Amino acid sequence: MKYVQGFLIPVPTAKKEAYRDLAEKAGEIFRKHGVISIVETWGTDVPEGEVTSFPMAVKLKPDETVVFSWMVWRSREVFEAGHMAAMQDFEEAGITGMGLFDGKRMIFGGFEPIYEL
Repeated sequence: MKYVQGFLIPVPTAKKEAYRDLAEKAGEIFRKHGVISIVETWGTDVPEGEVTSFPMAVKLKPDETVVFSWMVWRSREVFEAGHMAAMQDFEEAGITGMGLFDGKRMIFGGFEPIYEL
């Protein structure tokens, strides 16, 4: 069964292209380790909520944009092996998002699909 990782990331609006470049490099590494699909989206209609919202969740600053993304892995088992291997590849290649976005405000999690169309 497929396994999905989801992310919310506050990215400085002025660094959109740098983030896209990072996502492309990361995508190639993740693909090598079992990811079958990656979607990176740049927030264009992400309203501030009264109780909860994407901007509130990442403590969005005025000069930032919310990025919502997800990766689909072949299975949870492939994720568990592949994610660690990908992290090693990032380290060896010197690829990091730190400095491009505040990783402490990134939200992420793993999900088991229950319906897909």
